Amino acid sequence: MIVALLAVPLIGAVLAFVMPWERPQRAILVAAASAHLALVIASIIEPPGSLLDGWLRADDLGLYVLLITSVLFWVAAVYAVGYLQREASDPRSDWVDGGLFSNAPQGVFTGYLLLFLAAMTLVTVVHHLGLLWVGVEATTLTSAPLIYFHRHHRSLEATWKYLLVGSVGIALALLGTFFIAVSATSGDGTAVPMVLEDLIAAADSLDTTWLHAGFLFLLVGYGTKMGLAPLHTWLPDAHSEAPSLVSALMSGALLNTAFLGILRAYQIVGATGDSAFASQLLIAFGLISMFVATVFMLLQNDFKRILAYSSVEHMGIVALAVGIGGSASSGAMFHVMNHSLAKGLLFLIAGNALAFYRSTSVRGARGMLKVLPVSATLWLIGFLAITGTPPFGTFFSEFIVLQAIFESGRNVVAVAYLLMLALIFTAMTAVVLRMVQGTPLIATTSRVREPLSSVVPPALLAIGVLVSGFYLPPTIRTLMDNAAVLIEIGG
Repeated sequence: MIVALLAVPLIGAVLAFVMPWERPQRAILVAAASAHLALVIASIIEPPGSLLDGWLRADDLGLYVLLITSVLFWVAAVYAVGYLQREASDPRSDWVDGGLFSNAPQGVFTGYLLLFLAAMTLVTVVHHLGLLWVGVEATTLTSAPLIYFHRHHRSLEATWKYLLVGSVGIALALLGTFFIAVSATSGDGTAVPMVLEDLIAAADSLDTTWLHAGFLFLLVGYGTKMGLAPLHTWLPDAHSEAPSLVSALMSGALLNTAFLGILRAYQIVGATGDSAFASQLLIAFGLISMFVATVFMLLQNDFKRILAYSSVEHMGIVALAVGIGGSASSGAMFHVMNHSLAKGLLFLIAGNALAFYRSTSVRGARGMLKVLPVSATLWLIGFLAITGTPPFGTFFSEFIVLQAIFESGRNVVAVAYLLMLALIFTAMTAVVLRMVQGTPLIATTSRVREPLSSVVPPALLAIGVLVSGFYLPPTIRTLMDNAAVLIEIGG
């Protein structure tokens, strides 16, 4: 089953690259996404066995992240059908012949999308820390061409920034992996295999100093890809310049896989019974990330960039929650899902707004309710969801984290948490209301017929984040709870 999970997107990518016709390319994307989601569901119902002496294994934590990734990718694939048709036919599009996408632009784009899915899948099923590093690096290399899709000078700049900052982060993560390897090496030269389960089983024999150093470097390194401050700087540029469906995947799926890399290291530290060091670091990075996001969101006038900084905020929340521990770990897992659904919704709607207004300026995108009523309604729903307004699932996940912070006796942290959430709500309210209300600055003010392919996929995400506040299927609830337990007990 693990082989099939990796093979389906890889085979789909090869077919997309060689297929000369655009319609079959889009069909391949949706078919591969559907097959991948079916395989993920089958793996949850009947977990597959391990491969390569435990290097590849599908545990509940990895499957939970993989399920979120696969669901979001399927929605984005359905949205991509209409998006790619619009890009190809719109005379205003920046999509021109030549450059990276000179032959079958859609084929290259869909091929890299599927390679991106394969790389994220690898990260979720790998339990060898060295191969985990390879998987995270692969997500960078496969997603970079997607950011450069429009081949504008701004997208080129964003791509290079993504690669350069990501390279710094991945280099630090590699150093952290080496440090953990040193911690697992005894004085006579024998070493514990770098497989997660082996390291957890030998936790008592690991050198604590090297292990702590390794966790710190992995936290900073993978935290760069996760969007934690201060190495989050690639994220606003990449999200603002990438196609909106790519931004949805990067924010709702890629950041989670990077977070999973940190959690794997946290499991090892937790197994030693001395997780206080790691917990304090997670709390610190979480609060710093929330603070940085708050400041920039208050000053932002670009609706895609404000969504990017919102991702920094929410990744800060989940890092903070894991650092607090206890019931906050369950809140973190719940919040990962809710954030992915809500942010995917918002970025897809941002794509609709950008396609119509040809601008990411808040002022330039006024009057959505008059010209794009369906997208405007979904935009409002996404705003309420991402800011933790009841009855959306994000409200309950953020409340669980807040309750756990108070229970841990960290009242100052709780006050800071609430204050930043309030300021972010204020910042996003100003942006959303200005876009929804008012008179459009463009020539036409008549309602636009919105294709089903552009509104049904985000509507599905809206339903998901709303329903999660009331009900979770028992299988998903069990998977989420088991994932939180794995974090708490170290595996």
